[in-house]
Amino acid sequence: MDHRGSEPFGGETASSHDTGMFSPCPACRGGLLHSWKKPFILAATLAIAACSHEYTGSDEAAKALRRYDVIQALAANEKVVVAGTQNGALLLSRDAGKTWSRQALGQASLIDLAACPDGSFVGIDFNHKVWSADADGGGWQAGALEKPQVPLAVACDSLGRWHVAGSGAKIARSADRGASWQVADLGEDAQITAVQMIDEHRGVALGEFGLFAVTDDGGATWRPGARLPGEFYPYAALFTGRDEGYVSGLAGTVLRTRDGGASWQQIGNAAEAPLYRLFMHDGRPHGVGAGGVVARLAGDGFAALPYPDAAPVFLGAGASLAGRGAIVVGGPGGLVRSVGTQVN
Repeated sequence: MDHRGSEPFGGETASSHDTGMFSPCPACRGGLLHSWKKPFILAATLAIAACSHEYTGSDEAAKALRRYDVIQALAANEKVVVAGTQNGALLLSRDAGKTWSRQALGQASLIDLAACPDGSFVGIDFNHKVWSADADGGGWQAGALEKPQVPLAVACDSLGRWHVAGSGAKIARSADRGASWQVADLGEDAQITAVQMIDEHRGVALGEFGLFAVTDDGGATWRPGARLPGEFYPYAALFTGRDEGYVSGLAGTVLRTRDGGASWQQIGNAAEAPLYRLFMHDGRPHGVGAGGVVARLAGDGFAALPYPDAAPVFLGAGASLAGRGAIVVGGPGGLVRSVGTQVN
């Protein structure tokens, strides 16, 4: 592993309310980013990266949150929140998203992050790297990832093993923090867009064309399961246990399984927006997505969760602030903020 970006955070701090809420680049504001999710991630990454180099004045460079930042991934433990951006910056908050500091990781585009049981973090980089940090959100280090060639999703299981899924229907597992990898190949020309380890043995992976795969040996081997209907393309997936799971897709469609993926049924999504991330918060599935939507499971469907000062932009990242009655969400224009989830 190299040690780029392993220096501690500097003195740059900013309030999450100090940054502009718009993206200055016309290409970044357009439909390209509205459909930024994984089918178009290469084009989106290149376009956003080009935008991010246009505004580098001294005033902007002094800020921790910058208006050309696009928050692509979020993860949190009991102490800190970390956010990955498209332009090589890692953001850190020690006060539940109120203020942030910034660290440059170099040529990087962090597209997914996960917190491990010991509080440490693992993230994947569109540029064929895996990043890791300690439980304080510091000491970031990068290691090369050979396969999958394009990593799209990462999970950390209850034993601290890393699982990376992506292009070529490949899933890589490391039990030694990236020093070595074991790769499982499902033998399909498909992207895996979501991977989750439900416990130390059972895991699920979902991808293009309704692909669904299961492991029962902690990710050592994977077997194909019953495909999702209609060649469903999953933006995000969340299993609450071995039997019950949810997957979100195009046009706000949400499917649910109650038999471990053997069958799926569409459920309601009153938020009427695609959900780009699904995650557990306070014992209930939550999601974030297009139009600034925050949603959560309510009965037999998802319902929008109103919150003040919502910006009508896509939210591509979300994470639970456990025990704090809030989540943290992120999107374009340097938007990263906490949202209260308590109902009066």
